[in-house]
Amino acid sequence: MRSVKTRRRLLATSAAAGIIALTPSTALAWGTPGESNGQKTETGGGGHGGSLTSRVTYRGSVGGSGDGGGTGKVQPVGDWTPPACWYEPRSAQEFSKYVENTYNETVNTPGQHSYAKTSVGQFRDKYKDGEYQNYNLDEADKGNWWVAVQDEERWMEPEAQLCDKEPFWVENGDAPDVENAVTPQILAELAYNRVSLPATQVTLAPPAGTKVNLPTWAWLDQATFKDVSVTAELNVGGFHIAATTTAKPKALRLEPGTDDAETYPPSGECTIDGGSIGEPYATGKADQTPPCGIKYLRSSGDGTFNLKATITWDIVWTGTGGTGGDLPDGTFGNDQAVTVHEIQSVNR
Repeated sequence: MRSVKTRRRLLATSAAAGIIALTPSTALAWGTPGESNGQKTETGGGGHGGSLTSRVTYRGSVGGSGDGGGTGKVQPVGDWTPPACWYEPRSAQEFSKYVENTYNETVNTPGQHSYAKTSVGQFRDKYKDGEYQNYNLDEADKGNWWVAVQDEERWMEPEAQLCDKEPFWVENGDAPDVENAVTPQILAELAYNRVSLPATQVTLAPPAGTKVNLPTWAWLDQATFKDVSVTAELNVGGFHIAATTTAKPKALRLEPGTDDAETYPPSGECTIDGGSIGEPYATGKADQTPPCGIKYLRSSGDGTFNLKATITWDIVWTGTGGTGGDLPDGTFGNDQAVTVHEIQSVNR
């Protein structure tokens, strides 16, 4: 029986989307579908059982407190998404080793289908004895092979199939003539996709359960909601670039979980004021209007209302060569149960 790794190499582009997508006629797959680049403090590519994955590595803060305690991935506002595929360089030595190893494994696997052997042979011939000679090893110090890679977590998405150009040679100092050739900005966008944010657990007063028609104060722990940064870096074939993407808390949006409620302010958007989101309740403020909060107009009965609290984050990036700029805002939110009681009165 063919191994999972071998079967993956035999898939065409629709499924050969490990990490480097080749054309449908090519039976090679760069990378291993299902093996994630990760959401850890430091992650990156390398080799998986003879396959190559993206060589981009990620490091930095993956939670709001900076201690690795992040609990959710940032979601872009609008229909923008980070790239699902892009192009990276490989040295001539690395490229030749990979192609030769893949060719030998494919043709020497018992029971291998003839189309796979033919396809991998044609691919090898193109770079060894055809359009190119001996993988350009004699010119290894003059350039790199550029290959199409995919985000392993998104390899089944249609967008991941758009980078379908076969590996091509680029001289040092020349810009690859393709869309999505890796740049500091693309690294920043990839880092965006790995920013993990803290749970949006809003503190409410009163904490045990609010009363109908009485304002409920809402605020966030300022110590938790700090800037969150992730750095993406690529260092391969003499090509070394990096970018850092930073998410800055911008505003809190409250959705009460029922139409029978009012928010403070009426828009439901609590902006940051002096580094804080909302204001903690203190004794003596019961008759005041909270700068951030909710007033429920009916009881939750025997159940609860599902309060949704969502933070909007301003996303910026800086990269190699003084590059930088803005990326679309991101959001992340949580639901929390709120009990609303009727106000009890005493009849004499």
